[in-house]
Amino acid sequence: MPILEILDYAGVAVFAATGALSASRKQLDIMGYVFFAAVTGIGGGTLRDVILGATPVFWVTNPVYLVVCGCAGVLVFFSAHRMESRYKLLVWLDAIGLSAYSVMGAAKGLAATGSPTVALVTGMLTATFGGILRDLLAGEPSVLLRPEIYVTAALAGSGVFTAATWLGASLLLASSLGVVTAFAVRGGALKYGWTLPIGDPRPGRHPDDVM
Repeated sequence: MPILEILDYAGVAVFAATGALSASRKQLDIMGYVFFAAVTGIGGGTLRDVILGATPVFWVTNPVYLVVCGCAGVLVFFSAHRMESRYKLLVWLDAIGLSAYSVMGAAKGLAATGSPTVALVTGMLTATFGGILRDLLAGEPSVLLRPEIYVTAALAGSGVFTAATWLGASLLLASSLGVVTAFAVRGGALKYGWTLPIGDPRPGRHPDDVM
């Protein structure tokens, strides 16, 4: 099985598991698990394909992705209650999914357009949009609003993959470098609290004060 296909299935499966874990935290029924798994697992890739004009989107042409999401949702439904810290597992699984999907999304963008810039954008969107949807639906604080690095990790992974490909590296080497880079950045942010500089920390003025 080609490395990009492996990353694609892995990214869907891991993101689907994070969606199901969010359903577990909300104490939903089994259909809630499957729904959250599917939305999270295929959300980023769906947005990527729509932007690239690759329709029907990937899970329509290959319904195996839906089966993967369903299996992940059912598996988590029967096992999540045994996990001591479901949230800790969720964020680390999310980091793995982000790493795989940052490379997969960049590869599809590069193949479709030949543009490194587009590859960076599709890699970032593919890796982050599913997690954003998951948090919005679950009523959790969005990953975008947490202080530690998130989107930057996806950009780092897609950037390293794109640069390595442009320099002539093999697909396996470029993919491996991209995945490792994204996971190292995101993992470091989770473990050590890495953040980017923030803007003006002063609170914004009330609208009535500027009229």
